[in-house]
Amino acid sequence: MRIALIADAFPPLRSSGAVQLRDLSLELVRQGHKPTVLIPASDIDQPWLLEDLNGVQVLRLKAPRTRDTHYVRRTIAEFLMPFVMLRNLRKSPLADIRWDGVVWYSPTIFLGPLVNALKKASTCRSYLIVRDIFPEWAVDMGLMGRGLPYRFFKIIERYQYSVANVIGVQTPANLPYFDTWASQSGRCIEVLQNWLADASNVGCSISVADSPLAGRTIFVYAGNMGVAQGMGILIDLAERLHSRRDIGFLFVGRGSDVDSLRKDAKARGLDNVVFYDEVEPSEIPGLYAQCQVGIVALDPRHKTHNIPGKFLSYMQGGLPVLASINPGNDLADIIEREGVGRVCTDYSIGTLQRLAEDFADEIAGDKNISARCRALSVKLFSPEVVVRQIIATLMSY
Repeated sequence: MRIALIADAFPPLRSSGAVQLRDLSLELVRQGHKPTVLIPASDIDQPWLLEDLNGVQVLRLKAPRTRDTHYVRRTIAEFLMPFVMLRNLRKSPLADIRWDGVVWYSPTIFLGPLVNALKKASTCRSYLIVRDIFPEWAVDMGLMGRGLPYRFFKIIERYQYSVANVIGVQTPANLPYFDTWASQSGRCIEVLQNWLADASNVGCSISVADSPLAGRTIFVYAGNMGVAQGMGILIDLAERLHSRRDIGFLFVGRGSDVDSLRKDAKARGLDNVVFYDEVEPSEIPGLYAQCQVGIVALDPRHKTHNIPGKFLSYMQGGLPVLASINPGNDLADIIEREGVGRVCTDYSIGTLQRLAEDFADEIAGDKNISARCRALSVKLFSPEVVVRQIIATLMSY
């Protein structure tokens, strides 16, 4: 099938969404399909730029800048983005391509107009991959009320869903949110697990052996450190475990809360905590090879459910997890059922401390835990499985 794959993140961006889209597009090629990634680019001088990534066509379309900018300016830019992308697509060599299917990735929620235009022009079906439910999670987090901005985003969200023939959510707990949408004929809602392609260990610029944490059992957090993660409890945990000279905490990444977390750890005099800036995705396997436990953190105010991309990367790297997540999250069931970690859902520092200490003592004697993690990665989070599911569903509805 000739597939248009639309998103707002793709390498060289280092986000988990960008890595997922890269892996998805490469797996589409491997299975004999012809994907073209349509991606907004604010840093190109011409209307379009056509590239090749190991057989994947990547069409970068000039669009307003939406990252690292003021909230209001970003909202305006994201609203305009699909229309500007469509205008520049029509100037490109791919303007007259007829697609067999359109697949797009959310976040962002603003790509609906572009998808709708391609669907109508090609008389094809569309598959929306939903990885978070916005604006609901922002309301849960207290970042937004239910006033005018919320109502604006709800209009955009509903339009996006109206354009989809199929919606793939990442956890069964998200299915009820779409009951009304799915009640209309010709629509399909299903669970589409997250995915991550195999990655080899090519080394890492971070050397734990040369850091203050050398020789300890390393609890690593790699990824975004922002409001949605609720990271403060992890600094509290490090303080509680400061006397455990055999345990260390390694934080690698970027985000809105990084500076405040660094300052907090320094103010508390925590020499069992080390921060590093974000590394290339290719270095992640080499980083995890130096660690023993991966940390998953989600703010307890979340009412929607997700399986963070970092959980997949930990499983692939053979790292069991210590998770502090919102109550009722399906991720807790997966971790406990598969025996790949410990889960705290009450946001209690006492509970988290007990789990961390017990787990640090237990993993040294569990010789099979890394194998269980890797087996889970292959079973649930394979790009091969995801591509087959997307294509089969597109062809069925």
